[in-house]
Amino acid sequence: MKAIETHRGKVYSWHCDFNGHLNVQHYMAKFDEATWHYFAHLGITPSYMKAHNVGMFTVEQNINYFHELLPGDLIYIKTQMLEFKPKAIVFLHQMFNAETDELVAKAKMVGVHINKTTRQTIPFTKAVVAKYEVLKEEG
Repeated sequence: MKAIETHRGKVYSWHCDFNGHLNVQHYMAKFDEATWHYFAHLGITPSYMKAHNVGMFTVEQNINYFHELLPGDLIYIKTQMLEFKPKAIVFLHQMFNAETDELVAKAKMVGVHINKTTRQTIPFTKAVVAKYEVLKEEG
């Protein structure tokens, strides 16, 4: 599947640490926001989760940092599916400096579909699988 844009934002001075660059906690916050938009793209929306008593848990993340982001920098994130499994998805976020289009960080994530009562992994619903199949066919 092709990557889609899942987030746009700005680096504020309060996002930065004593080194003067974007602190790691704020990279993660921006990747987290992109994650929820990506889930919604797959049909895993807040209303879907409420209706089916399900949630998504991140069970693995691997982040690489390539270039600093400074106060005032504009960013965007593109997200791409790497693997779709019956109970889990593996996807890649890539964060770019919006002014230079330079890749500044990437995060590979694994999310699992869970029953909120039992806290156990469960298969995605037929609707989510069907949405994935349509998106896969589109490229």
